[in-house]
Amino acid sequence: MKISSDRLPGNDKLRIDKWLWAARFYKTRSLAADAVDARKVMVNAGWVKPARTIGAGDILEIRAGQVRFEVEVLAISDKRGPAPAAQKLYRESDESIGRREAIAAQLKLQPEFFTRGRPTKRDRREIEKFRHEE
Repeated sequence: MKISSDRLPGNDKLRIDKWLWAARFYKTRSLAADAVDARKVMVNAGWVKPARTIGAGDILEIRAGQVRFEVEVLAISDKRGPAPAAQKLYRESDESIGRREAIAAQLKLQPEFFTRGRPTKRDRREIEKFRHEE
């Protein structure tokens, strides 16, 4: 059985990019590393690099778009499992949950903008009509 150098027996530390991937905050480990490099992840109120090791008890602040997660690391895992197992790796603060719900409610109230691809002939005529009215 091969044991990675980050997961030696008795070692309760793991690289942050691996943990973020295993906890399902990012789809790939490279996306997690890029987010850490882009300063979208803070550990214990400080900026870090992807190779920084974290352990149980560390506080992470993770920004993804308009959403900001504030989580406490409860367990370490370098294996990506199902979502229910990943949620057991951390505990999100009540304040963070409230902020995320407020943002979700605001986004639901905003009108949806979507594109259907190229404008149809009818859409093009309306656009031209609108442009000439100005």
